[in-house]
Amino acid sequence: MASVQIQNDADGVPVTIDDVRAAHARISSSIVRTPVLKSRTLSNITGANVWLKFENLQFTAAYKERGALNKLLQLTDEQKERGVIAASAGNHAQGLAYHGARLGIPVTIVMPKPTPTVKVQQTEGHGARVIMAGERFDDAYETARQLEQREGLTFVHPFDDPDVIAGQGTVALEMLEDAPEIDTLVVPIGGGGLISGSAVVARAAASPKRVIGVQAELYPSMYAKMKGLILPCDGDTLAEGIAVKQPGTVTSGIVRSLVDDIVLVAERELETAVSTLLQIEKTVVEGAGAAGLAALLAHPKLVRGRNVGIILTGGNIDTRLLANVLLRDLARSGRLARLSIRLQDRPGALFHVARVFDEQQVNIVEVYHQRVFTTLPAKGLIAEIECETRDAAHLERLLKALNHEGYEVKTVEAG
Repeated sequence: MASVQIQNDADGVPVTIDDVRAAHARISSSIVRTPVLKSRTLSNITGANVWLKFENLQFTAAYKERGALNKLLQLTDEQKERGVIAASAGNHAQGLAYHGARLGIPVTIVMPKPTPTVKVQQTEGHGARVIMAGERFDDAYETARQLEQREGLTFVHPFDDPDVIAGQGTVALEMLEDAPEIDTLVVPIGGGGLISGSAVVARAAASPKRVIGVQAELYPSMYAKMKGLILPCDGDTLAEGIAVKQPGTVTSGIVRSLVDDIVLVAERELETAVSTLLQIEKTVVEGAGAAGLAALLAHPKLVRGRNVGIILTGGNIDTRLLANVLLRDLARSGRLARLSIRLQDRPGALFHVARVFDEQQVNIVEVYHQRVFTTLPAKGLIAEIECETRDAAHLERLLKALNHEGYEVKTVEAG
């Protein structure tokens, strides 16, 4: 639940509102002007007036193509002919590959070897040359820089480039045009490109807006840099799109100058936000894209009573991972449960316990018997029953009914 206050000072910022406006004029005919909609339900839940910017509806399902396109359109003819290169395992790769192919600019993307096959295929599907190098992003980045020099390519940084920052700022430009009543922007931070561009726009508004950044607790790189701390950046986060160990030099300067606050969110809060957006807004958002809502849920005092704009930055989430997130959320809310019930190993034992489920109108999904790997006596067994209930109160009634019938029951906790 941590946050860090940042001192504002607009002097010396290398990206201006005119740069963002010029970027928008340059790219607007080739990107989707995604909708900005007020969510009545999320407003009721959070105590703020909440507007959502659906950048997950871009062609590549993420805002990243804005900055990539703005950079590509400003290359010289010679640079366009030689081609560009980037190190990326995610949305930047796809955005650069898509618009490079559309403009006839050769694109090379260097990805770490563990990159999921689906991301490799999607990037290649846009016509890019994909090179797999190293085990980590840093390895891929080093290889890309070497190829840049060897082949005379132009490196397109995913965030630490004024042209890319200006392109990303067009998200906030559109959002504040469509909903000028917004007084606070809550923006995910990885390397800092999006929040830097958004902060430039927010400070130039007729009535300046608050800007709050959000990072995953496992990767608090910008948070730590702003606060002068040394914090670990490691672990398997749902928000891999903002899992950046070292923020940019340019972006760090802008964040220090223009951003009001940075907050951290836990993995469970990110999971809840992804699930909530799917259930309430019927929209699929990746972990990084849901970070803004996660911040509202985790830090309600920061935004209560304010008009808040959240950017749903992307929707590129693996379907199996999404399924796991949704099932875990069902388990935490009591709508899906696994019960460990001690039974006697004799005819009718399972029938009698199933009768209690029937009486309580609880649906049994799966049944697992365990006779061998247990410390129970040879005539005892453990039955693990996975079941669906209406809510936590319904589950509690089932547990009481089982206890009343003399069964020893334990719930198997979700993560």
